[in-house]
Amino acid sequence: MGDNDRLVYSTGPDGKVTCPNCGKTPCECAEGLAGEVRKRTQTEPVRVMFRRTGKGSGLTLVEKLPMHPAGKEELLKKFKKRLGVGGTVKNGVVELQGDRRDFVRTELEAAGYKVKVIQ
Repeated sequence: MGDNDRLVYSTGPDGKVTCPNCGKTPCECAEGLAGEVRKRTQTEPVRVMFRRTGKGSGLTLVEKLPMHPAGKEELLKKFKKRLGVGGTVKNGVVELQGDRRDFVRTELEAAGYKVKVIQ
């Protein structure tokens, strides 16, 4: 197997995502699976955009985030707590209520991600 052919995550018989390194859900590796995947596979920037929805205040969307699904949930939990807003992860896209592009960009860049804000 080549360097990029390594298993990133798999699901167990119960349908939960397990880490290939530690075998646990969520990952309990020393560095964390999210950090390892980011360092190895980020070839294009994370996309942060704002989408207006009906009567509401709109959504900030974070797409193409090379992170373990459990890592996305943890990141969302951190963002929601710091901003005091709601949000969810749908189909691998992190969604936050309101226009939070500047905050998300700053946080992701501080974590070492390449970020592209789409207007």
